Amino acid sequence: MRQLILEEPSLSEAYEAVRRGIAQRRMLIVVGRCTVDYMGRASSKLGEGERVLIIKPDGSTLIHRPRDYAPVNWQPPGSIFKTRLIDNRLHIRAYRRREGEVLEIAFDRISLIAVLHLVDEGEFHLYASEEDMKQAILLEPSLLEEGFKPLEAERAVEPGFIDILGVDRNGILTAVEIKRRSADRSAVLQLKSYVDALRAETGREVRGILASLAKGAQSLIATLGLEFKALSPRRCAEILKARKGRRLTEYLNIEVSSRGDSRS
Repeated sequence: MRQLILEEPSLSEAYEAVRRGIAQRRMLIVVGRCTVDYMGRASSKLGEGERVLIIKPDGSTLIHRPRDYAPVNWQPPGSIFKTRLIDNRLHIRAYRRREGEVLEIAFDRISLIAVLHLVDEGEFHLYASEEDMKQAILLEPSLLEEGFKPLEAERAVEPGFIDILGVDRNGILTAVEIKRRSADRSAVLQLKSYVDALRAETGREVRGILASLAKGAQSLIATLGLEFKALSPRRCAEILKARKGRRLTEYLNIEVSSRGDSRS
């Protein structure tokens, strides 16, 4: 069975489709009204409602409600399944033997079943977020420029928070604003306000650097006396991957705020 789609199947038809789909390690999607019980490290009970059950070939099991992106219940890969028809309900049990965890889904009505053979051999590439780019500079300051020394991350000034505050090779105070994409007008003006606030606070000369993938608002950057440095999210991701598992404090003695990345 390569692919099977059933609309409004009987419970007996659904039972056969689910049983065969699991046995053949297919992607299985079941839409219908069900209850869900979990027993394991904790316990939970989800009353009757219309939901989507997804069983993947590796044994991953997810139950989605009509809202929210995250599953309301789930089991990781490696689950063992048992399918039964009891008292006009289709019971699907996902069991993890070693952990003693049981997820029991009981359907009394099914509107759709899809048993699919999906082929996906694509390689997934996820390059760095702005927070990752910041951490990469803290780990490898030369990403920004040779001789740059970070002093503080998420430095508070009156208009907001400077991504990285440091000094350049000449000891000049340097404010760094990081953007994953192009440095647009709003980012330039944001950095300018940080530089002005820092100059007023410290009475020192301050450089302002916009670090991003691509240059934007080029004339405004020059007009306001700021600088642009190209920063590749991919290169930042490579830095973080190479240093994975090693503490930041092994490389730098700086104060890193635990403040969340909630600003734009």
